[in-house]
Amino acid sequence: MNILIINSGSSSIKFQVLQMPAEKVLCSGIVERIGSEDAIVQYKTSDDKLEETVPVKTHEDGLQRVVALLLHPEKGVIKNTADIHVVGHRVVHGGNSFSNTTLINEAVKREIAQYAALAPLHNPNNLIGINIAEKLFPTAKQVAVFDTAFHQSIPEKAHKYAIPEQLYSEQHIQLYGFHGTSHKYVSERAIAYLGLQPSKIISIHLGNGCSMTAVVNGKSTDHSLGFAPSNGLIMGSRSGDIDHSIIFYLVNHLGYSLEDVNKMLHKESGMLGLTGHADLRDVQREAENGNQACKLALAMNAYRIKKYIGAYAAAMNGLDAIIFTAGIGENSSLLRDLVCADMDFLGIELDSVKNEERQQVLREINTPNAKVKILVIPTNEELEIAKQAYQIIA
Repeated sequence: MNILIINSGSSSIKFQVLQMPAEKVLCSGIVERIGSEDAIVQYKTSDDKLEETVPVKTHEDGLQRVVALLLHPEKGVIKNTADIHVVGHRVVHGGNSFSNTTLINEAVKREIAQYAALAPLHNPNNLIGINIAEKLFPTAKQVAVFDTAFHQSIPEKAHKYAIPEQLYSEQHIQLYGFHGTSHKYVSERAIAYLGLQPSKIISIHLGNGCSMTAVVNGKSTDHSLGFAPSNGLIMGSRSGDIDHSIIFYLVNHLGYSLEDVNKMLHKESGMLGLTGHADLRDVQREAENGNQACKLALAMNAYRIKKYIGAYAAAMNGLDAIIFTAGIGENSSLLRDLVCADMDFLGIELDSVKNEERQQVLREINTPNAKVKILVIPTNEELEIAKQAYQIIA
């Protein structure tokens, strides 16, 4: 069974074609910096590799390019669209409607659209991917895997907000959590690698969107994102945690509309608002060149992560390991260093030599005698989605 995985992020599309159940990767790739004139498209098979810089204005443009590569007469891995049997889609927000992987139909698409207001950078793009895939792969079954599903285990004391009860019981306003596919995959790998039972782990997913999860015995017990994927850590263009009084001040005293504030907090804040750059690679480069705003933004980013590590270690009453994953977590030795500095009180001690190694494999970067393991684990949301899609179809 050939399964195409489409993972649409806020500014990227990751994709893979896997042959299941053998988990054989036929091709993989990514479209990055969507919305720019210099988007990067990477495509790889066992025999070939391609990288190009092209304008990709929308997610639809990016997906059209992906399909063209899959069908490429020389570099492609399929002869026609019927060779794809299942398309597995990452969908960010499933609310209370979806706690498990599900086959997509019109009713499911309507539900995904309804949650767009809670995940405005993601659900609309996820839905675009579904609609395009239905047109381009008409014989394939479409399957949705929800980011929120892994966090269904978060207890009520952690997922409930201190607001009027009817907003929780009737309107279902609560913490839902996100990046669940990634957190589930890397935490399970960590537990298997360390042979821990019981286990207390903090998974740190750092990309354009960022989140952290406290994982006890393989179950999500707390998470930094909440009702929508906008609070918590400082992200590429999202503010993360702010005092909600700021919103009222912007509206009542500075003349902002609610639409303006929403746009600002989702698309004009975070690293972009602090530095003018949403991509951490650009921020790091400018910081190395002496840009003080970029240096401060990196320090702020790391400081926020430190605070959540401390909070989750306290909530779990212990800590066995922390995991760095996703594009920034796996590749930014600088941010890992900033996060782990001066954390020896909690038993977190970074080995600076190991930290600088660039290997796309699970590895330890802690000192030999550190009480807490520091792991870098490449996430593989696509494989996790393929497994769940295969289970529901097979």
